[in-house]
Amino acid sequence: MQELIFASNNDHKIRELQASIGDLVRITSLKAAGIIREIEEPFGTIRENASEKSRVIFELTGKDCFSEDTGLEVDALNGEPGVHSARYAGEERSDRLNIEKVLTKLQNSQSRKARFRTVISLRLGGTEHIFEGVAEGSIVTEPVGDKGFGYDPVFLPLGSSQTFAQMDMNQKAQYSHRRKAGDKLVAFLYSKLDLPIHEKLKVLP
Repeated sequence: MQELIFASNNDHKIRELQASIGDLVRITSLKAAGIIREIEEPFGTIRENASEKSRVIFELTGKDCFSEDTGLEVDALNGEPGVHSARYAGEERSDRLNIEKVLTKLQNSQSRKARFRTVISLRLGGTEHIFEGVAEGSIVTEPVGDKGFGYDPVFLPLGSSQTFAQMDMNQKAQYSHRRKAGDKLVAFLYSKLDLPIHEKLKVLP
């Protein structure tokens, strides 16, 4: 089984992406790979930060790796929190405070349209490949559900009556931005390894 170092120690993200990738490759966290330094995210776009993280990991290890960066984009907030999603309310990375800030800023807004955007940067032999997934939806007026992480309790994906935080992993996968990007990554790996696409693999737009 091929191994890919994932530029994260976030257990939620690792489980979601491993579920998407299946048994094609084994995902190894930064900690499991012996990397204890925090990878900086210095740029102004999700794509640039994803690319930077995979570049640093490849330079440190010389091994095939990938990174993921995700942001919540709220139209009425001019795309905020966007690249600052994890630290929107401060450096402590508090999901509760981040959600409270978004809801407070949307109090007087008629539009609550939003989307999650995920960019995956894969480096194989030093060559970078980019995959993107988007989940359209809206922000509800108060948190609902206790599953997931981040902004999941206030994000209602388009076509669903449940927030991400009300869904189990299989339900969330039907809408997930991370799953869409992950499926594109999987399809690429299958083609790169000259393997037939698994019948259960569905690459979402």
